[in-house]
Amino acid sequence: MLRVLVVDSSRERAADVCAALALAGHQVTAVLSSALELSNQVLATKPDVIFIQADSPSRDTLEHLSLMNRDCPRPVLLFAQDSDSSMIRRAVKAGVSSYVVDSVSAEKLDALLEVTVAQFEEFQHLRAERDDATRRLNERIIVDKAKGVLMKARGLDENAAYHTLRKLAMERGRKLADVARDVVDMASLLM
Repeated sequence: MLRVLVVDSSRERAADVCAALALAGHQVTAVLSSALELSNQVLATKPDVIFIQADSPSRDTLEHLSLMNRDCPRPVLLFAQDSDSSMIRRAVKAGVSSYVVDSVSAEKLDALLEVTVAQFEEFQHLRAERDDATRRLNERIIVDKAKGVLMKARGLDENAAYHTLRKLAMERGRKLADVARDVVDMASLLM
């Protein structure tokens, strides 16, 4: 069972979607007529998936999706009639996990929700890997800068400079990158 937040400006379509979700065994956490309060509702109801249906997603909808995706990312399944590739790209950039150009089919809804959640989870995993790789690269860069400072200031070779940083980090019980950052910051103050 998934907890689903529904966004649709048409009450009739929203009612049909809510009925299809209930028949599929899912729970509707809230129904919004616009994305204006999307972030607040996501924080309040903590849905597993956001279901949006629109003829064409408006600029405001995409902006609110972007804010929600930044603050409290969730899988987003968007049904629209607009098949313009630039609109699809903007929607995906705003945080839409699945963009379907069609009307809602109750028979396919459950499978589409599962695909949306799987795509979202994979994207989040890739984002976490990217962030980790970026963090490690930045740490490596700062350690190399600190080694350069020590090599120049103390006349050490690269290996000795690294061991000096490592020893200092162990003595202070801090991460190597943090100690390296301190060394670089102090060097910039002295120059």
